[in-house]
Amino acid sequence: MNKLKLRLQLEQFFLEDIGDRDVSSDLIFGKAGIGEIVFIAKEAGVFCGAEVIRTGFQLLDPNAVIEMMTSDGESVEIGQKLGIVKGNTADLLKGERVVLNLVQRMSGIATKTKAAVESLASVHTRICDTRKTTPGLRMLEKYAVRSGGGFNHRYGLYDAVMIKDNHISFAGGITNAVNEVRRQIGHMVKIEVETETRDQVLEAVEAKVDCIMFDNRSPEEIKELIKLVPSGIATEASGGISMETLPSYRDTGVDYISLGFLTHTVKAFDISVKVNM
Repeated sequence: MNKLKLRLQLEQFFLEDIGDRDVSSDLIFGKAGIGEIVFIAKEAGVFCGAEVIRTGFQLLDPNAVIEMMTSDGESVEIGQKLGIVKGNTADLLKGERVVLNLVQRMSGIATKTKAAVESLASVHTRICDTRKTTPGLRMLEKYAVRSGGGFNHRYGLYDAVMIKDNHISFAGGITNAVNEVRRQIGHMVKIEVETETRDQVLEAVEAKVDCIMFDNRSPEEIKELIKLVPSGIATEASGGISMETLPSYRDTGVDYISLGFLTHTVKAFDISVKVNM
């Protein structure tokens, strides 16, 4: 995770919430008083967000002391203490909601990702995320996927070529689209093509793309289509795959399965923040 970017993001998040001042905490406590809070897991799952806790509270109070009792990617149980923060009382109260919201979301993503990895139970196929992330939180959400044992797909439109159905339609075919991209792109950028039919798979193979995605294909269809793909081209399954149907893709032979639900429909992990007496 990029710590400089995290710091800049947290500054913006705090400004959105605090504004000019916290009229509750500042008027009650002012600059006086030292307090201590503890993060506690209220359910079992996977924790993620230690650096958010450290950076967030030290932004508000450079003298804050943070003791993390668990690491990102670690499984936690109900009632387990995750971390303790000691610092200026008003600053602890100002930062707790923003930090907690982020850590709960990241831990929820990490927990769901681990569940997906365990459900697939494959020694070959990797579970990946997609670009279906919350605007502004992509770095944190993709980091949470890695913490849960998954892998990242492309980060954005800028770091890999992914030729989808609408690209193909506008370009007049896969070959035209790939040739136009290859004429201009650098040799370090990979090209993936989304396919929906047998003919499209064959056209993508002929175009010598780096990766072929089987879009919204059943496990049975993928088992047949993958026979058309030479070993030098990576394969991916995506679209219409749920946690319930995920195990049925175990023996398809694809290299990657990308799952949008890891980030866009995740439930926040239940964590509480209490005064540590």
